[in-house]
Amino acid sequence: MFALSVYALNVFADRFNEGGPFFMSLILICLLLAMFFIVMGFLNLKKDSVKSKKMTSLASDTSLLGLVIGFLGSTIGMITAFDAIESLGGVSQEMMAAGLKVAFLTTVFGALTFILPRIGIIVLKALQKP
Repeated sequence: MFALSVYALNVFADRFNEGGPFFMSLILICLLLAMFFIVMGFLNLKKDSVKSKKMTSLASDTSLLGLVIGFLGSTIGMITAFDAIESLGGVSQEMMAAGLKVAFLTTVFGALTFILPRIGIIVLKALQKP
């Protein structure tokens, strides 16, 4: 079991580096912030409903920012890949597939950064008083 979790962490770290550390780090920061805001929203649910709603809104905005950064990273990655193809002339299918894979890693991570907090936001909104 431990070996499987170490392997999963290695795969995640490899994909993180392949996706470009700059954009992937920004998306990770958005994910962590969104999760923090959700937790703060749940903690303030009974004590301060205004603060809970504010935390829900911040979580929503932060998760959306992570999604947009993911798409931006993907677009910049595609432009970079096409620049490389243009400068090389002919390119193999393997090179094209590798470039596309790297470009879409930020999109996938950005989408996960949007979807995971969205589940918490839906639950939090259902529990909040109108």
